[in-house]
Amino acid sequence: MSATDPARAIPAPQGSARVHEPRRADCPWCGSARLRNRLRTGDLRRHRPGLFTVDECRDCGHTFQNPRLTAEGLAFYRRTVRGAPRDPATERVLALHAVRHRRRGAARAMLPFGEPESWLDVGTGLGRFPLTAREFFPYTAFDGTDLTPRVERARDLGRVEEAHVGPLTDPRVMARLAGRYDVVSLLHHLEHTTDPRAELRAALDALRPGGHLLIESLDPRCAFAALFGRWWLPYDQPRRLHLLPPRNLRAELEERGCALVTAGHRTAHVPHDLAGLTALALSHALPAPDTPWRAVPPTPFQQHLRTVLLRAGTPLVVAAAVADLALAPVVRRTPFANAYRIIARKPER
Repeated sequence: MSATDPARAIPAPQGSARVHEPRRADCPWCGSARLRNRLRTGDLRRHRPGLFTVDECRDCGHTFQNPRLTAEGLAFYRRTVRGAPRDPATERVLALHAVRHRRRGAARAMLPFGEPESWLDVGTGLGRFPLTAREFFPYTAFDGTDLTPRVERARDLGRVEEAHVGPLTDPRVMARLAGRYDVVSLLHHLEHTTDPRAELRAALDALRPGGHLLIESLDPRCAFAALFGRWWLPYDQPRRLHLLPPRNLRAELEERGCALVTAGHRTAHVPHDLAGLTALALSHALPAPDTPWRAVPPTPFQQHLRTVLLRAGTPLVVAAAVADLALAPVVRRTPFANAYRIIARKPER
């Protein structure tokens, strides 16, 4: 393997102490030892090496990656690797979390509480949500945090006023943000954090007394998760570390004295379950893609065949996406709803 081979920095597969932490025997949320395995899967979306396990707590329902990736493992699976394959159909389906009308819906949910003076969007990336929210709150000062320097690009584009690189739980970040905001938003962010309870507490610390916390997250109790197993796209292993039942978040917020203003699934459901299943299944039914870590690369014919068949299968993914949208008005009122929104008010004192 040459020094310039992009695969040279790839961590060892399952079992490496560098890639995985020790396996937990208890729930990271409630401490119960009553765990059950939900699934074992590879990286279905990006075809990277490794095997990942998702467990569920039988007592509180918290669902989490176990063993969890180390910081080194997380860095590898989150970064872009030259030559790594990407299936456009799957990426487009996953992007439905962030389409503009969904961002508008999340921003609109805060209209009943008046125009905030300051708003922090956690995990903002390139600041697309603050850009959309400004349509409804033109006089609000939006700031953002992100684990990557993308947030600095968002500041350069004028989407946020202040850009903070690093986790919200970083004491250096929190020292600059504590008690400054009327609204803090965590939109599909807690799933990616190593300690969602600590992240939630840090978000509350960033709020002024009487401020509002806006949360959207995936619901592991979704009936599609049980029906589709590892083919349920929101599992997105190994990048999603935790899936939190809404009752757990509600209980944590109430324990910290917050008043729950809104809690429900109807407006937060993301209609992409059938399309995600179809896209993932199509990708894995075809000849395996070329990757930097394959010992034997596919032949040119196999690569061409995969490209042709993926294009031919695109109408199937589109049809599934249309079905998702058609069923959404009904699904969002049933146990098949896959996400929820919570708005909580921090106590005045």
